[in-house]
Amino acid sequence: MSKGFLPISKDDMNRMKIDQLDFVYVIGDAYVDHPSFGHAIISRVLEANGYKIGIIAQPDWKDKNSINVLGEPRLGFLVMAGNMDSMVNHYYVSKKRRTNDAFTPGGIMGKRPDHATLVYCNLIRQIYKNKPIIVGGIEASLRRLAHYDYWSNSLKRSLLLDSGADLLLYGMGERSIVETADALNSGIDIKDITFIEGSVYKAKSKDSVYDAIELPDYQALLKDKANYARSFYIQYTNTDPFSGKRLVEKYNDNLYIIQNPASKPLSSQDMDRVYSLPYMRTYHPSYEKFGGVPAIEEVKFSVVSNRGCFGGCSFCALTFHQGRMIQVRSHESILAEANQMIWDKDFKGYIHDVGGPTANFRHMACDKQQTKGVCTNKQCLFPKPCNNLKIDHKDYLALLRKLRELPNVKKVFIRSGIRFDYLIHDKDEEFFHELCEHHVSGQLKVAPEHIADAVLSRMGKPENSVYEKFLDKFKQMNMELGKKQFVVPYLMSSHPGSTMKEAIRLAEYLRDLGYMPEQVQDFYPTPSTISTCMYYTGLDPRTMEEVYVPTNPHEKAMQRALIQYRNPKNYDLVVEALSVAHRMDLIGFDKKCLIRPRKGDKAYQNPNANSKDKKLVKKKTIRNVHKKKTK
Repeated sequence: MSKGFLPISKDDMNRMKIDQLDFVYVIGDAYVDHPSFGHAIISRVLEANGYKIGIIAQPDWKDKNSINVLGEPRLGFLVMAGNMDSMVNHYYVSKKRRTNDAFTPGGIMGKRPDHATLVYCNLIRQIYKNKPIIVGGIEASLRRLAHYDYWSNSLKRSLLLDSGADLLLYGMGERSIVETADALNSGIDIKDITFIEGSVYKAKSKDSVYDAIELPDYQALLKDKANYARSFYIQYTNTDPFSGKRLVEKYNDNLYIIQNPASKPLSSQDMDRVYSLPYMRTYHPSYEKFGGVPAIEEVKFSVVSNRGCFGGCSFCALTFHQGRMIQVRSHESILAEANQMIWDKDFKGYIHDVGGPTANFRHMACDKQQTKGVCTNKQCLFPKPCNNLKIDHKDYLALLRKLRELPNVKKVFIRSGIRFDYLIHDKDEEFFHELCEHHVSGQLKVAPEHIADAVLSRMGKPENSVYEKFLDKFKQMNMELGKKQFVVPYLMSSHPGSTMKEAIRLAEYLRDLGYMPEQVQDFYPTPSTISTCMYYTGLDPRTMEEVYVPTNPHEKAMQRALIQYRNPKNYDLVVEALSVAHRMDLIGFDKKCLIRPRKGDKAYQNPNANSKDKKLVKKKTIRNVHKKKTK
């Protein structure tokens, strides 16, 4: 294995005495050789298995020669859009263009195209008509079958068809990429590689496909959104590597997309091996002149301890990508990585995170999952914790204690998120106590997302009473420790199921709490989530019930403004929202009111003004808002 970065140029190849690479990896991010970046893991895993691989990072998609800087690979091209979906990377939920890209040198925006996976594949095909192309990463993984595309507001075909790629590897690809490489290396044609777990391929017929579920065909999905909701839920219940079935999606009589069951989860030994590979743990030195790659700052002094999440939030794509089964690294592996970090010249004594999708999940949800996989018809935590769920923080606590004892370590933080509805059901309070004592720096960020149970049920989140119980316990624990620490809740506006009534309830809750969030996440319909399916179809695919969905941009803006009703910039939107919901009683001087009338409304300057005068002022206020909106 190489002792430095992988080749990015012919000069690098010559210096490393490589005549031809086995694979050329085309990526939408800058080249960062750190295990928090998917391209780094895949390339190092291939290298560890004897393959020569080079990196083309952020090629100029307007110049087909940019794809040829490393020459023709012996076995094929690998393509990944980046650590983020390229469309999410480029656009806010409002569809306005972002101004910075943390995965690009200097944070410059515009160094990759929209739908980067598709564009890069088409670029390769201009020069190499028959060379195998294998796509992977989050963008490809979530578009492996027909999917709703929020940015064009349309139902798109499998990415495998529009990209011209030969094979799509979904999920975490360490197993599937090596099996695919070995198959190509043995002389098997890419069109005959139909047997890899965690892969999706094209077929001219379904005759050779066995033990499969046939999804509604693409034309049926276009004709009726209810068909898409049914198809999506079949996919959702077949993401498990043990219980999941093979899926077939028809496009015409001579074109089918076949999804094989997911790859088996990695054992702790496998995970340890992946994270022990010789990563350089930073960005390529060629980016130094641009000021480096901003994204490294978030992960440089953090440690990935687990994968997967059995939380099952409706708006999260983890079920489709990493899966619901927890995979963990051993303490020895994590401590070895931490021992590398703590001697770095830039280390200030703070390990920023020890976690994964959910930090406090350190084992499978129940023993059954080890052989039978996850339940297809119910969740582990929602709506109530399953009776078989193992709620135990002992292993995670032991790990954190070991990390705290390392030399040079002042504090170990947990930034990747604590699942409070899991923590609050642990009868042993030892972890909760040490969390507050050692791992919170004034504020603990958690994600209740909303407080209205009608919305929470659509989100796959527990009832608000569970969050309230957690808050009470957190307050009590900090009082016992003599600490003044606070919970910072992540909140989401405009999720399917949220009417203006629920949005106002959330605003009133924040009023009573005396808290005004600095950031609010408006629901973002990204591919392959239950919530996005609801957004597109107006149906909850789990029950096929109709769901209210705020899709109008102006209504979404009002719901978002209500959460930050104290911000003067939101005043007009808040007034309009209260008018629409017939809650003008929340405008005034009473402590229960959200906002006051504007200066100049004389009736409201006198708290004893009669109700008739107040009604006139409210009508005037609404009229002024609508005038501004018209202008």
